[in-house]
Amino acid sequence: YCTLENTEVKRCACLCLCFRPRPDRQYNLTKTMAVSAVHLESDAFLVCMNHALSTEKEEVMGLCIGEVEISRIVHIHSVIILRRSDKRKDRVEISPEQLSAASTEAERLADMTGRPMRVVGWYHSHPHITVWPSHVDVRTQAMYQMLDQCFVGLIFSCFIEDKNTKTGRVLYTCFQSVQAQKGSEYERVEIPIHVVPREAIGKVCLESAVELPRILCQEEQDTYRKIHSLAHLDPVTKIHNGSVFTKNLPDRKEKRVGKKD
Repeated sequence: YCTLENTEVKRCACLCLCFRPRPDRQYNLTKTMAVSAVHLESDAFLVCMNHALSTEKEEVMGLCIGEVEISRIVHIHSVIILRRSDKRKDRVEISPEQLSAASTEAERLADMTGRPMRVVGWYHSHPHITVWPSHVDVRTQAMYQMLDQCFVGLIFSCFIEDKNTKTGRVLYTCFQSVQAQKGSEYERVEIPIHVVPREAIGKVCLESAVELPRILCQEEQDTYRKIHSLAHLDPVTKIHNGSVFTKNLPDRKEKRVGKKD
């Protein structure tokens, strides 16, 4: 969509720096990390992958629902796909209302299953970039851990081409944020993640997968209405944006539902 008053194209480049544990520092992970491993059920993994591959130009985000064992293992049983309030190539934001709704959904699942379900983590995609978290991701993760020390972050790097085989690949990782010293910058620490096979897709994950096309359409409509309401746009630009909206809306549905012959 076009929001400029003239033909000038404004571009902004953002360099994401990844913080890695430095070899000259000693990390007592047993004392520092509240999580020893993450077990991600295969149907929840499928929904995450499906969501990450739905949008190539912007990041997507969702929340992980599960439980935490006494042995410090986080079990992720399902995920909630959230509608983005801000769509960017290198950043994604979720409204507080949706976070509250996710907590309510976790409570509903806890009542339905009789298990201590809660929001145990978040996931987002990195289209065309490295799987390692940026400094923004590390700070966001640290903020979540202030509320829940067992909160984990998952990243799915997609639309990456292997230079040797010329084939596409998807990478994923799980991490938490730590401080080597009090007052220092937060750094990432990888958490072992295991995909646990399931015989069939669970009802909750199936509902999330079915919900994806509707959410993508809502995001497209929200973007168009926000741009269309700008007062400075001339009639030609509005016609252009309407054409873009008309073109993008069916594409959002076809990506997830599939074309019919």
